[in-house]
Amino acid sequence: MTVNRHLDELYGLRSHTFPALDGGTGNLPAPDAVAWRFNTNHFYSNGEDWNSLFARFCDTVDTTRVKALIVGQWGDASSDDSAEAVKTLVAARDSFPALRAVFIGDMVGEECEISWIRQTDVTPLLTGFPELEEFGVRGGSGLEFPATSHRALRKLVIQTGGLSAEVVRGVGAGDLPALEHLDLWLGTDEYGGDSEVADLEPFLSGARLPRLRHLALRNSEIQDEIAVAVAAAPVVARLEVLDLSMGILTDEGAAALLAGQPLTHLKKLDLHHNYLTEPLMDRLLQTLGAAGVEVDLDHDGAEEDEDEDDDEPFRYIAVAE
Repeated sequence: MTVNRHLDELYGLRSHTFPALDGGTGNLPAPDAVAWRFNTNHFYSNGEDWNSLFARFCDTVDTTRVKALIVGQWGDASSDDSAEAVKTLVAARDSFPALRAVFIGDMVGEECEISWIRQTDVTPLLTGFPELEEFGVRGGSGLEFPATSHRALRKLVIQTGGLSAEVVRGVGAGDLPALEHLDLWLGTDEYGGDSEVADLEPFLSGARLPRLRHLALRNSEIQDEIAVAVAAAPVVARLEVLDLSMGILTDEGAAALLAGQPLTHLKKLDLHHNYLTEPLMDRLLQTLGAAGVEVDLDHDGAEEDEDEDDDEPFRYIAVAE
């Protein structure tokens, strides 16, 4: 029910945390060899705030060679949003001509639960860095993503326990002609995930995102409804990877996928963390696995609670808080 690992890599580069104030900077990796991670909290930073940490990084490392940046804690992320960090990065754009990837909010549950992370309008980073190829954000509280035009972005990841319909619509209305990989964690209405299947139409119709090859619409409490829509979605014919994992997917959704358009052209169908019965999993493996599709059906912690007032069990998405 929570995120328990920091990013291992970004843009194909292993992550490396820039040392704290007393950590020493004598043996740092080459500027373009890693994805640089920044983290400020009471235990790590010895009182150094995020802007001071970032300024020290810029004074220490040749930023003209840096390719990837990962923003972890910018202080108390449950009370202070990411606006200052976003503003600071955008202000430094001329010092980062080689920057191609940014991730905002790389925190685990022990630092700040995903539903508590306070975000802001993150699209100034896309506007400020027109050569950015990968962009990711974790946390849906206060997150804004108005329709944006970006010609170079190839990968967009938004990880939340509840993604607002407004953000989903903003992404869908954007002009992102180079986007190949879209990953949205839609979440539950308990944490602000109020989007509906109709909000996903720009991604499913195939009319937008002409280069999309990897589509992940996951971590959703309406995973069955999404699967039904995907079963007839025109975009599926040109996908290589379809990811409907981490949500409340039952036999209803899986049966719709099997009854819909052929999926045998896919390289991978990811349905891990599911509530499927053995017969449906066998059918998926027989139909798709036999055709060479990699099918991930790992239950991966999917649990059911009995509701004393209802005959139906209560099911959980993989990440909500």
